[in-house]
Amino acid sequence: MTEQILVVGSGIAGMCTSMALARKGFAVTLLERDGQPPEGDADKAFFEWARRGASQFRHPHAFLGLMCNLLQDNYPDLLEAFYAAGARKVGFKDMLSPELSGKYTPEPGDEKLFVLMCRRATIETVLRRYVSSFPGVRVLNGVHVDGLLSEKVDGKLVARGVKVRRDCVEKFGAEIRADVVVDASGRTTKFPGWLEAEGIYIREESDDAEIVYYTRHYKLKPGQAEPPRGGKDRSAGDLGYIKFGVFPGDNGNFALIVCVHNDEKELREAIKDSNRFDTICRSIPGLLPWVAPEVSEPTTASFGIGDIRSVWRHWVQDGQPLIRNFFAVGDASLRTNPLYGRGCSTGIMHAHLLADVLVANPDADARAVQFSERTESELRPIHQASLREDRNGIRRSHAVRQGKLLDQAKAGFKGWFEAAFGDAMASAARHNLHVTRGMMRTFNLLEKPGEFLKDRKTQAIVFLYMLRGRTKNAAARIVRGPTRDETLKLIESTKG
Repeated sequence: MTEQILVVGSGIAGMCTSMALARKGFAVTLLERDGQPPEGDADKAFFEWARRGASQFRHPHAFLGLMCNLLQDNYPDLLEAFYAAGARKVGFKDMLSPELSGKYTPEPGDEKLFVLMCRRATIETVLRRYVSSFPGVRVLNGVHVDGLLSEKVDGKLVARGVKVRRDCVEKFGAEIRADVVVDASGRTTKFPGWLEAEGIYIREESDDAEIVYYTRHYKLKPGQAEPPRGGKDRSAGDLGYIKFGVFPGDNGNFALIVCVHNDEKELREAIKDSNRFDTICRSIPGLLPWVAPEVSEPTTASFGIGDIRSVWRHWVQDGQPLIRNFFAVGDASLRTNPLYGRGCSTGIMHAHLLADVLVANPDADARAVQFSERTESELRPIHQASLREDRNGIRRSHAVRQGKLLDQAKAGFKGWFEAAFGDAMASAARHNLHVTRGMMRTFNLLEKPGEFLKDRKTQAIVFLYMLRGRTKNAAARIVRGPTRDETLKLIESTKG
């Protein structure tokens, strides 16, 4: 390929885009505003690497089966490098409930149901070094992009490269030109604003998840092992007013998250304070074994992230691209609530979709249209499923704050049926391997959301579980933990 491609942003989506394009034979220049990772081990990267360009850098991440299988199929040496750095492979059997693990028999396809447990700093460090040595990729660190280079051709805006901020001109020049520009600069991308200044308005769907979540990192003390998972007290769950979870990492590190609705002012103030963050976590039975003083010690204060939205940008409208030779991937184009851990997987999928499209189509308009169509086909179902989960979470949170039972969050027969079906499915997934496999394929984004529910056998099993009644099935859903009032009293007692 003779085309020169400029990728702006070396987060996970940007680096995966660079790899995917270079693998197809394109010459890629990858621009990054931050410096390169420090020399040393994973802890040095986590604590010392200044990644101002990725606000979620130190928050927990999930590396799901979709991402893992793309790596395994295309970059097996990179996957081995992740393992060497401390990332852990967690297979399907490892994820089974205690009720199922003893009677597990492998089936074809189970080998694809695995995740990586690792801090993002570790993944990014290994990935950056791998990409930097990848044939056809040139990485420029410390480049602050200050605008889009473009010109009008036959009445249509065409991307020609980027402008460089004044304080970087001496090192990189005032402009960096290319045949194709790819925006991989993430959730804070400035390209839509720069295009608006050119009279190009990108239609955007944006839905607020109405939550904020806080993270704190910990490390197991010498001689301590991770607490067992999958028992009656879960290490991840939803109490209606609080969502919580444990994210095991590499080399004995793990993180806890606590997520609350924006309107929960007392809780939001409490989780900002590291000591009160721990107090809340120790009041939840599923988290207590992880943060007991004799088991682990914190390695960071608690820190938060807000403005959590579901976003979808339309770069092609009425069948025509708004700008030629310009593409946006990952969070710069679409994003989902990071609580669901889907962003890295959708980012690498988006990168490979773009690479396939650019190889298949030399025409600029045809490329843009096909990339938009494939993005819609492959990623829209994941985006819509995430949006539904956000809306259900908002509804449940409002119900709890109004003193209603969670089951009352959606009224009427339809609401009752959905809740009853959900309880039956959760119970079946805990006790039936066939249903569990289907749910895990969806969880790992190896099939479109809800696809497993089209399976007749799955439908029959779930409806049989419905006949057991709500009370029996609800045990699979109910998460033990303090009520909202109990938590509010607890944090009131810790003031001062």
